[in-house]
Amino acid sequence: MTSKYLTFCIVCFFVLVGCKEETPIPKPKAQIRLEYPQGELATLETANFSVNYNKLAIPKENKDLAYTLEYPEMKGAIFLSYRRLNNDLDKLTQDAKRLSYEHAVKAHNIVEQPFLNPDARVYGSLFEVQGDAASQTQFFVTDSTSHFLTGSVYFYSKPNYDSILPAAAYLQNDIRTIMETLRWK
Repeated sequence: MTSKYLTFCIVCFFVLVGCKEETPIPKPKAQIRLEYPQGELATLETANFSVNYNKLAIPKENKDLAYTLEYPEMKGAIFLSYRRLNNDLDKLTQDAKRLSYEHAVKAHNIVEQPFLNPDARVYGSLFEVQGDAASQTQFFVTDSTSHFLTGSVYFYSKPNYDSILPAAAYLQNDIRTIMETLRWK
């Protein structure tokens, strides 16, 4: 019984000595601040159109009249896909809208903004997808007779809207620049 009593006394001693109250110190609130430099513009020339894009992006030509503007620092890209119209404007427009609204399952909101530039014969819509969707921005533009261009932003990571919001907003501005500077050939 002495060894049990001694063990009990040692445990009580460590509990009493080890349990001193300390004043808790709250951790300061902090958020990571992501800032991206204002990029200079370069021109992407294709056989069917030309656009200005941010020089921070690395342009790549894919097959079937598709192009990628990769942003390695943001681990994201803008994908562009061109189609020549063949009496299928309604179908292509419906497909572009359908693809944008397929993200509604994960999105909090989808804001569609019409785009009109009659001087350059560029008409279309920009879709801002808010929430944990795979693509935060998509668009389509056309001249209504010969050309149709779609584009979308994707990141090479699982979508987390709060984390990628600064990069998504930055790339959305780049898409606006692409839409505003688009010229058909």
